[in-house]
Parts: sequence; C-alpha cells; structure tokens
Amino acid sequence: MIKKMGIEWNLRLRMAEQDLYSTTELVPLLAERGIHLSREQVYRLVTSTPQRLSTDVLAALCDILGCTPNDLITVAVVNQQVSKPASGGSSSAAGGSPAPRRTTIRRPGEAM
Repeated sequence: MIKKMGIEWNLRLRMAEQDLYSTTELVPLLAERGIHLSREQVYRLVTSTPQRLSTDVLAALCDILGCTPNDLITVAVVNQQVSKPASGGSSSAAGGSPAPRRTTIRRPGEAM
C-alpha cells in the first residue's frame, strides 16, 4: 500500500462562516491587502484546491476570514491499493478477458 498525502481546502467553508457566499466579494477584500487577482483567479482559488499558494495570499485570506492556515488547510493521508501486474502466461487481465497474445506469423509448411 502506498501512503500518499493530500490536503483538504476549506476556503469555501471558512467564507460561509463569515457570510461571504460569492467569490466576487473576495476580490476587493484581497485588493485592500495588496493582493490583486482577477475574478477568474479568485473563483479558481475558492472552488478548487490550489497546487501552489503564495504565502502573501494565504496571509491575506487568514486576515480576511479571521482564521489560521490550519483552518484553511487540512492534511489528509490518502491510502491507495496498488495492484500487482499479472504474471506471464495465459492468465486473464483485470477485466476478465484473456490477456493479449503476441501474433506469430509463419510461412506455409513451417512446423509450429
């Protein structure tokens, strides 16, 4: 089993706790703190987990929402089952159908 780390992004939840339900409401609040993002960038920040996040943006969000980085980001362990590849031979693939076999072309009259 592979141990994979992931995060839960709780920005929308923290916004709702402060009665901020529209992503466009966040744009001027960020601008007041020197963070100039477009409406589209703020929408993506709120609706999906960011892969990279500036510490300036994180600090501004914490100031706006009155929270800490731990309130916005929850670290979670995601365990994934890794299946072993099928061994050689005529065993069937995961879908239940036979495994593909390499084609051998023989000349007429050639022994098998």
